[in-house]
Amino acid sequence: MSYGETEAVRGIDLEVARGEIFAFLGPNGAGKTTTVEILEGYRKRTGGEVLVLGEDPATAGRGWRDRIGIVLQSNSLDPYLTVRESIELYAGYFSHPRSVEETIALVGLEGKADDRARKLSGGQQRRLDVGMALVGDPELLFLDEPTTGFDPSARRQFWDVIESLRELGKTIFLTTHYMDEAQRLADRVTIIAAGRIVAQGTPEDLGEREKAAATIRYRDARGEEVTIETLDPVRELNRITGEAMERGEDLDGLEVTRPSLEDVYLDLTSTAEGVAGE
Repeated sequence: MSYGETEAVRGIDLEVARGEIFAFLGPNGAGKTTTVEILEGYRKRTGGEVLVLGEDPATAGRGWRDRIGIVLQSNSLDPYLTVRESIELYAGYFSHPRSVEETIALVGLEGKADDRARKLSGGQQRRLDVGMALVGDPELLFLDEPTTGFDPSARRQFWDVIESLRELGKTIFLTTHYMDEAQRLADRVTIIAAGRIVAQGTPEDLGEREKAAATIRYRDARGEEVTIETLDPVRELNRITGEAMERGEDLDGLEVTRPSLEDVYLDLTSTAEGVAGE
């Protein structure tokens, strides 16, 4: 996708498997939103090929739109409609909608069905957003940063809702700024930076995390912190603890860590943006 001489998206290539939760990560200005809007059919690309559910979003008709659901980053709720009325309204837009009551239950709003949207908490409003996207019984659901602004408790409750959609066989295309969210929910992760894809994989193997050196930290008998980098943490731990036991010493604060998903993300995106800026 180009705007004049500026390439916002530089010939990226990705696939999303049916029934998976796919996380699409990237800093602001990386091309993430542009890519998602192309996939949703809201923005026409300037080059390349795109197929979503077997059709080109740029030319797909109402039948294709019947098969997708979209939850935007900011909601567009009518504050004076109740939960039930909001979902009934959206049900009318689809050819074969899911039961309104079933949809309300699916997003955990049974006790709020007759409450007006303006009376709901932020987390409950987000659940209503998802309910309105789900009532059409879509095959594919786009979730654009769905938990932005949530407190930690509300975010984790919302993750349960997303995971329940996996059990229904839905395909979910998730954009998020939260690495723990991608770690918890995603089957696969793709990172975009400076208009290019810089890494793809599972949350566990992204950036070859499973092969990265582990860091062992502890405080010795004098209270000084010891840090050891090793590719064989099991063998190194066995040596360290064995020697400590022979000396009758404790290893206070002993911990073993590998690079987190956030560490990998920051490294990949900063490197890509640095190269693009040269």
